[in-house]
Amino acid sequence: MSTSPVVQSDPPQIVACTISRDVQNFDLLIEDMEAALGDAWGDLSFEDAIAFLGQPDARGLQFVTLAMDAEDEDNLATISEVIASAKAASVKVILIAEDVSPTALHQLLREGGDEFVPYPLPENELARAIERVLTKQETPAPQSGEKGFKVSGDRSGVIIPIHGLAGGTGATMLAVNLAWELAIIDKKDPPKVCLIDLDFQFGSASTYLDLPRRETVLELLTDTASMDAEAFMQATLTYGDKLHVLTAPMDMIPLDMITPDDITRVIQMAASNFDYVIIDMPSTMVEWSQTVLEMAHVYFAMIELDMRSAQNTLRLKRALQSEDLPFEKIRFLLNRAPGFTDMNGKSRVKRLSDNLGISIEVQLPDGGKPVVQAADHGAPMADTVPKNALRKEIMKLAKSIHDVNQADTAEANA
Repeated sequence: MSTSPVVQSDPPQIVACTISRDVQNFDLLIEDMEAALGDAWGDLSFEDAIAFLGQPDARGLQFVTLAMDAEDEDNLATISEVIASAKAASVKVILIAEDVSPTALHQLLREGGDEFVPYPLPENELARAIERVLTKQETPAPQSGEKGFKVSGDRSGVIIPIHGLAGGTGATMLAVNLAWELAIIDKKDPPKVCLIDLDFQFGSASTYLDLPRRETVLELLTDTASMDAEAFMQATLTYGDKLHVLTAPMDMIPLDMITPDDITRVIQMAASNFDYVIIDMPSTMVEWSQTVLEMAHVYFAMIELDMRSAQNTLRLKRALQSEDLPFEKIRFLLNRAPGFTDMNGKSRVKRLSDNLGISIEVQLPDGGKPVVQAADHGAPMADTVPKNALRKEIMKLAKSIHDVNQADTAEANA
């Protein structure tokens, strides 16, 4: 099939259709369809579309644009039927939505929508969406047995969330690099490691590893009740054939859209198939933050030697202790810690620890610009700046975690 959105024919062959309650409500869509296709497109109502897509003539369509607004949310069953009919006819579906709730939009994407474009249409965005759906290769998602990985469901992985208590404290940096260090810690018998990015709005673990974000992540998160090991593995991507990553969704979604039950299922699924589950947490506390804390074996809180971190640490301590939550699980890590010869800085660290009533168990040095450059290159520090002082400390932390876990496992099996 040609990937060009313009098909020359006399009379013009209809290669696409708009489907809506009333296309006149979407005048910008009409203009963009004409710009992209000339006269080679048609217009259908929701009801007519279901009938037409079931006919042999529909096989000539390359795609449809399904336009809806808030009024159409009461008619989601019919719209879902339109999408199902299009999929049955092997026709791509571009969703055009104005003032539609995230829940409704995600439901339609899960049911088969190939692309989403907001309305009013950004300049040239429809043309780009058309190009994407017509040129996209249908490649199979990574399978559970890929690169020798087999889901077993019989593991009891160590769950380690990492939470930055102020902006820029390096939580994602630590999550990504700690996960990678654990994945490469034993060449003969490497542990299986999964990195989960639960910052649904600004998560950047995928950026640190140069991995794409995929729609399957949102599909998984919004339908965890039917999730099995295969669905979970298909939603993950691999870095370096060793580290499995469940990235943040493609689009920004409300943090409270995902329920504590959803989070529980995702973490349990990861823990039952991996030796280590590293979780990059959002800085905001939400309803399911308690769920993650209670499931964690140890909970790393990243701070810096500044007033922001001190104040937020105190707030977190008060909040958890007032609700009788397991504050003792939290281990504080100080990023950009003062150097060995900085006696004034070391005394400030001690005062911070004493005043907050916490123990700062790990002090990570300032890795400088090479750390930022490694992130921009989309690779862990072990691959780009292996001799960096910060990388060496994270490697030590990974070894300490792995040694403790190995000792506990040996004791349990004795």
